[in-house]
Amino acid sequence: MFEELKELIKNAHSPYYNFKVATILICNDGTKFNGVNIETSSPAAGVCSERNAIYSAIASGYKKEDIKELHIMVDSDIHSFPCFICRQALIDFTNLNTEIFLYSKNKFEKKIKVSDLTVYAFTKGDLK
Repeated sequence: MFEELKELIKNAHSPYYNFKVATILICNDGTKFNGVNIETSSPAAGVCSERNAIYSAIASGYKKEDIKELHIMVDSDIHSFPCFICRQALIDFTNLNTEIFLYSKNKFEKKIKVSDLTVYAFTKGDLK
């Protein structure tokens, strides 16, 4: 997975923050969806790599129970965690036990679950 992420991160578009991120989402059936962060001159109009990959899976007909894991690489010497907007997307479109593998540009760093990122998450149950 490391080598695939190294290639994919080259497609990230980050001219403003210079912080490239790549994500490979893997479904239970083995299907993979790629995502990279894409910045625009208006920061809110861009998209993070995690949501890019998640939304591609959803747009292709996959459901939250179909998503097995995400592999996320940052172009940095240390790994990074998904931002809070991506954490909300993870809550809405994956299960709490979905595994996330975090990589720096040099190596695999850490394995966590969505539940590790989303203590006291806001879910659709809160909308009742």
